[in-house]
Amino acid sequence: MSEALAHTNIYTEEDYYNLSENVRAELIDGQLYYMAAPSRVHQKILNFMNTEINIYLRTKDVPCEVYPAPFVVKLFSEDDKNVVEPDISVICDPDKLTDRGCTGAPDWIVEIISPTTSSHDYIRKLNLYADAGVREYWIVNPIDQSVYVYFLEEDKFRTTAYTLQDKIKANIYDDLWIDFAELEL
Repeated sequence: MSEALAHTNIYTEEDYYNLSENVRAELIDGQLYYMAAPSRVHQKILNFMNTEINIYLRTKDVPCEVYPAPFVVKLFSEDDKNVVEPDISVICDPDKLTDRGCTGAPDWIVEIISPTTSSHDYIRKLNLYADAGVREYWIVNPIDQSVYVYFLEEDKFRTTAYTLQDKIKANIYDDLWIDFAELEL
Protein backbone atom coordinates (compact mmCIF):
# COMPACT_ATOMS: atom_id res chain seq x y z
CA MET A 1 0.00 0.00 0.00
CA SER A 2 1.49 3.39 -0.96
CA GLU A 3 1.35 6.46 1.22
CA ALA A 4 0.15 9.76 -0.19
CA LEU A 5 2.80 12.46 -0.14
CA ALA A 6 1.89 15.81 1.34
CA HIS A 7 1.64 18.46 -1.36
CA THR A 8 4.14 21.28 -0.87
CA ASN A 9 3.83 24.43 -2.91
CA ILE A 10 6.96 25.55 -4.69
CA TYR A 11 7.05 29.31 -5.00
CA THR A 12 9.08 31.42 -7.40
CA GLU A 13 10.52 34.90 -7.58
CA GLU A 14 7.30 36.00 -9.35
CA ASP A 15 5.23 34.82 -6.35
CA TYR A 16 7.58 36.69 -4.03
CA TYR A 17 7.16 39.96 -5.96
CA ASN A 18 3.39 39.48 -6.03
CA LEU A 19 3.14 39.49 -2.22
CA SER A 20 1.36 42.46 -0.67
CA GLU A 21 3.68 45.40 0.06
CA ASN A 22 3.06 45.12 3.80
CA VAL A 23 4.14 41.44 3.91
CA ARG A 24 7.79 40.71 4.72
CA ALA A 25 9.00 37.32 3.56
CA GLU A 26 11.96 35.51 2.10
CA LEU A 27 11.98 32.83 -0.57
CA ILE A 28 14.42 29.99 0.10
CA ASP A 29 14.51 26.85 -2.00
CA GLY A 30 11.02 27.60 -3.29
CA GLN A 31 9.48 28.04 0.18
CA LEU A 32 8.16 31.33 1.56
CA TYR A 33 9.24 32.22 5.10
CA TYR A 34 7.29 35.09 6.62
CA MET A 35 9.08 37.54 8.91
CA ALA A 36 7.68 39.32 11.95
CA ALA A 37 8.35 42.98 12.63
CA PRO A 38 11.80 43.43 14.23
CA SER A 39 12.22 44.39 17.89
CA ARG A 40 13.60 47.71 19.09
CA VAL A 41 16.93 46.08 20.06
CA HIS A 42 17.14 44.48 16.60
CA GLN A 43 16.67 47.89 15.00
CA LYS A 44 19.18 49.53 17.35
CA ILE A 45 21.85 47.00 16.32
CA LEU A 46 20.94 47.34 12.64
CA ASN A 47 21.13 51.14 12.78
CA PHE A 48 24.45 51.07 14.67
CA MET A 49 26.13 48.62 12.29
CA ASN A 50 24.74 50.22 9.14
CA THR A 51 26.00 53.62 10.31
CA GLU A 52 29.47 52.31 11.21
CA ILE A 53 29.83 50.54 7.85
CA ASN A 54 28.47 53.52 5.92
CA ILE A 55 30.84 55.99 7.61
CA TYR A 56 33.77 53.67 6.88
CA LEU A 57 32.83 53.25 3.21
CA ARG A 58 32.43 57.02 2.73
CA THR A 59 36.08 57.52 3.75
CA LYS A 60 37.43 54.90 1.33
CA ASP A 61 37.89 54.86 -2.40
CA VAL A 62 35.94 51.63 -2.92
CA PRO A 63 32.85 50.92 -5.02
CA CYS A 64 31.13 49.20 -2.06
CA GLU A 65 27.67 50.22 -0.85
CA VAL A 66 25.76 49.19 2.27
CA TYR A 67 21.99 48.55 2.29
CA PRO A 68 19.86 47.86 5.38
CA ALA A 69 16.68 45.78 5.24
CA PRO A 70 14.31 45.78 3.59
CA PHE A 71 16.61 45.22 0.61
CA VAL A 72 16.09 42.36 -1.83
CA VAL A 73 18.95 40.02 -2.69
CA LYS A 74 18.57 37.43 -5.43
CA LEU A 75 21.60 35.28 -4.65
CA PHE A 76 21.77 33.33 -7.92
CA SER A 77 20.99 35.09 -11.21
CA GLU A 78 19.62 31.96 -12.96
CA ASP A 79 17.57 30.74 -9.96
CA ASP A 80 14.05 31.99 -9.28
CA LYS A 81 13.59 30.03 -6.02
CA ASN A 82 15.82 32.10 -3.68
CA VAL A 83 15.19 35.74 -2.74
CA VAL A 84 16.30 36.98 0.69
CA GLU A 85 16.23 40.23 2.67
CA PRO A 86 19.36 40.30 4.87
CA ASP A 87 19.41 42.82 7.68
CA ILE A 88 22.54 44.39 6.14
CA SER A 89 24.05 43.78 2.71
CA VAL A 90 27.39 45.16 1.53
CA ILE A 91 27.88 44.97 -2.23
CA CYS A 92 31.23 45.86 -3.81
CA ASP A 93 30.38 45.02 -7.42
CA PRO A 94 28.14 47.79 -8.82
CA ASP A 95 27.10 45.49 -11.69
CA LYS A 96 25.16 43.39 -9.15
CA LEU A 97 22.91 46.33 -8.20
CA THR A 98 19.52 46.58 -9.91
CA ASP A 99 16.39 48.65 -9.45
CA ARG A 100 14.99 45.77 -7.37
CA GLY A 101 18.09 45.30 -5.19
CA CYS A 102 21.04 42.97 -5.75
CA THR A 103 21.45 40.05 -8.14
CA GLY A 104 24.35 37.88 -7.05
CA ALA A 105 26.09 37.31 -3.74
CA PRO A 106 26.82 40.39 -1.62
CA ASP A 107 30.36 40.57 -0.27
CA TRP A 108 29.15 40.82 3.33
CA ILE A 109 25.83 39.99 4.94
CA VAL A 110 24.76 40.65 8.52
CA GLU A 111 21.73 38.96 10.08
CA ILE A 112 20.44 40.00 13.50
CA ILE A 113 18.73 37.13 15.27
CA SER A 114 15.15 37.28 16.41
CA PRO A 115 13.77 34.48 18.62
CA THR A 116 11.71 33.08 15.74
CA THR A 117 14.50 33.17 13.12
CA SER A 118 17.52 31.66 14.86
CA SER A 119 17.53 28.23 13.18
CA HIS A 120 16.69 29.94 9.91
CA ASP A 121 19.78 32.21 10.13
CA TYR A 122 22.18 29.69 11.72
CA ILE A 123 21.41 26.79 9.37
CA ARG A 124 19.30 27.49 6.30
CA LYS A 125 20.78 30.88 5.40
CA LEU A 126 24.32 29.93 6.45
CA ASN A 127 24.35 27.12 3.89
CA LEU A 128 22.63 29.23 1.24
CA TYR A 129 25.10 32.10 1.67
CA ALA A 130 28.08 29.72 1.51
CA ASP A 131 26.70 28.14 -1.68
CA ALA A 132 26.17 31.60 -3.20
CA GLY A 133 29.74 32.72 -2.42
CA VAL A 134 29.02 35.42 0.19
CA ARG A 135 32.53 36.30 1.38
CA GLU A 136 31.60 37.22 4.95
CA TYR A 137 28.49 36.51 7.03
CA TRP A 138 27.87 37.83 10.55
CA ILE A 139 25.14 36.54 12.84
CA VAL A 140 24.46 38.98 15.67
CA ASN A 141 22.45 37.46 18.51
CA PRO A 142 21.24 40.02 21.08
CA ILE A 143 19.56 37.27 23.14
CA ASP A 144 22.79 35.45 24.02
CA GLN A 145 25.00 38.52 23.42
CA SER A 146 27.06 36.81 20.70
CA VAL A 147 28.40 37.58 17.25
CA TYR A 148 29.46 34.75 14.94
CA VAL A 149 31.69 35.77 12.06
CA TYR A 150 31.81 33.40 9.10
CA PHE A 151 34.51 34.10 6.52
CA LEU A 152 34.49 32.13 3.26
CA GLU A 153 37.77 30.36 2.51
CA GLU A 154 37.56 28.44 -0.77
CA ASP A 155 34.16 26.74 -0.39
CA LYS A 156 33.74 26.63 3.42
CA PHE A 157 33.14 29.21 6.12
CA ARG A 158 35.77 29.68 8.84
CA THR A 159 33.98 30.68 12.05
CA THR A 160 35.01 32.92 14.94
CA ALA A 161 32.79 33.65 17.96
CA TYR A 162 32.67 37.00 19.77
CA THR A 163 30.48 38.79 22.31
CA LEU A 164 28.55 42.03 22.03
CA GLN A 165 31.31 43.67 24.08
CA ASP A 166 34.06 42.92 21.56
CA LYS A 167 35.68 45.00 18.87
CA ILE A 168 35.41 42.89 15.71
CA LYS A 169 37.33 43.24 12.46
CA ALA A 170 35.51 42.90 9.15
CA ASN A 171 37.62 40.40 7.22
CA ILE A 172 36.82 41.83 3.79
CA TYR A 173 38.52 45.13 4.71
CA ASP A 174 42.00 45.87 6.07
CA ASP A 175 40.96 48.39 8.69
CA LEU A 176 37.23 48.25 9.51
CA TRP A 177 36.47 47.37 13.11
CA ILE A 178 33.00 47.36 14.69
CA ASP A 179 33.23 48.12 18.42
CA PHE A 180 30.07 46.64 19.92
CA ALA A 181 30.92 48.07 23.37
CA GLU A 182 29.94 51.48 21.89
CA LEU A 183 26.45 50.14 21.20
CA GLU A 184 25.48 50.14 24.91
CA LEU A 185 22.73 47.54 24.81
